[in-house]
Amino acid sequence: MFESGKFDEMLSYCSKLLEKNPNDLMGLQNSALSLLNLGKFSEAITYCDMVLKENNFDIYSLTIKIHCLENLKRYEEVLSCCELILDKDKNDVWALNTSGLALNELSRFKEGIEFYDKTLKIEGKNITALMNKAISLSFLGDHQKSIEHYDMAQVIDPSMKELAIAKSRGFEKLGLEDEAFLAAQGVLIKDMEKIKSDAKENKSSVFHQFCQTEFEEKEAKRKKTG
Repeated sequence: MFESGKFDEMLSYCSKLLEKNPNDLMGLQNSALSLLNLGKFSEAITYCDMVLKENNFDIYSLTIKIHCLENLKRYEEVLSCCELILDKDKNDVWALNTSGLALNELSRFKEGIEFYDKTLKIEGKNITALMNKAISLSFLGDHQKSIEHYDMAQVIDPSMKELAIAKSRGFEKLGLEDEAFLAAQGVLIKDMEKIKSDAKENKSSVFHQFCQTEFEEKEAKRKKTG
């Protein structure tokens, strides 16, 4: 039922289980999951709390409750739930990132960065932590470091177009128009200096040099594949 998105039916089935046994763990957990997917967040939390009353560290229920609280924009409570998870496992990357996101929503960006840094010590290539640390740094006015973190994320996953856009906006805030243009085209920081240097040598604009470089690369690939 879950896989086919039949959440109403899933909830009805769980209700029957709970009629027979009000403390049925699976019935309570899956009722909460159904209600989460039906957008009934407050009701879902009620079922999560029934489980958590018996077991404060039920990760499944805590996770569902956190998703509900995020949707309800109750971020202080999100932090409290994440703290329960982190008390049990201080290296839980999902809870660390979720704490950081909640702190961002509360405009507590410096504190958020502390959680992203903890994640990055565990997983140096964690895209979520890199992106949200970049966002936090931007809000704090450190656009250069923000750009560097967007760039690190882009190296890991070049397919994420939003990284290039965000990086470009960062350069715009620094008044670096050429870099902003190149960033918007998906160019990594390590490749920007070469394009700028070639533009200077050829006495052309960075825009024309980028287009020329891109054309030459495409021609080389075409000839190679033949």
